[in-house]
Amino acid sequence: MNATTTNPGATSTLAEIMGLESEIRMDKAENVLDSDLDISPVTLSSAWSRVARLLLLASMAVGGSVGNVFMISAVVVEDQLKKRGNAFLVNVALADLLVTGLVIPVSVIVILAGHEESVNTCRFEWTLEALCFLVTVLTLVTIAAENYIRLCLPRERYAMLTPSRVTMTIIGLWMISVMAVVLQSNLDVGPDFCRRRFSGVAMEQIIGAVLLVGLPTLVTTFLYVVLVIQVRHATKGSYKPPVAFFWDYELTKANIYSCVMFMIFWLPFGCAVCLNSFYRISAHILYNLAWFALSKSCFNNLLYCVADRHFRSAYVKLFHYCCCKTTVSFSRRTRGDGGRNPSDVRLKVHIIHSYTSPASCRSTRELRRLNGRDVYEL
Repeated sequence: MNATTTNPGATSTLAEIMGLESEIRMDKAENVLDSDLDISPVTLSSAWSRVARLLLLASMAVGGSVGNVFMISAVVVEDQLKKRGNAFLVNVALADLLVTGLVIPVSVIVILAGHEESVNTCRFEWTLEALCFLVTVLTLVTIAAENYIRLCLPRERYAMLTPSRVTMTIIGLWMISVMAVVLQSNLDVGPDFCRRRFSGVAMEQIIGAVLLVGLPTLVTTFLYVVLVIQVRHATKGSYKPPVAFFWDYELTKANIYSCVMFMIFWLPFGCAVCLNSFYRISAHILYNLAWFALSKSCFNNLLYCVADRHFRSAYVKLFHYCCCKTTVSFSRRTRGDGGRNPSDVRLKVHIIHSYTSPASCRSTRELRRLNGRDVYEL
């Protein structure tokens, strides 16, 4: 009798212990989830002071917006940058301007209001971020193709890039990006950072990422690698390319640096989202990496200022015009035939097709002053 009464008691006691352990595990999991509630996809972590978050986001919005406006204006006011293909650079700057001029200021307004963000506010920001991201990726591959045609192919090929085709290409890139974002919103599959649903990457998202992100990235890398190899091979001879070629190649290198910086800022967030499908990653890491990726829009314009002399010159002119209120001439000064030195000779180089074809020689050549020497631009 004692044995029979003892066994049920032992069984019930073991069941109670197992139930208690399971409750403790669930409480721990809930505590982990609750610890992620102090960070917001819109207003960052509440562990930071309100003033610190406000100053950080406001500085990013103001500095990034002014820099992107300068980058767009530089293509308009600088003569060497007034080329059809540079409209794609304006498109990248426009996408960055939407981030610094709309996405980040919304977060600043929410912090100033002192209220928690709504789901609609969060979705507005993340939808616009996804749109600008796709536009930038597709535009970068277009810039790589334009640089390759400009530097490595005959001038007749580059002449096919008419202003109407450039305009239609830019509109097509925005339409593709808008359709992809709308389709993602309507399907409502995969991670949802506004509702803190981080796992479950859908097959549709994988296919879209491969077609709209992975494939353009590979094509961009391939085009730039081939371009650099061909240019280095062509410039090893005894002939020196014209100055205009070096200016275009300098801008191409700035575009390569911009692609590398884009990957550096966005790759950690992309890897974290992929790993989260197999191993749970804290919301702190995901949201902080997302904001780190968005900060790329604030620094891309500075990279062109550092890497390209014509952007730097245009920035200086715009700064003096806007801030110092000085008179600045944005037009190129030309000299007549009387201002030319009779000893000046015509440059003729047999290296790059687009810079040596007869069509590239104009009847009137414009004279520039470069490092104290008169240089004729072909």
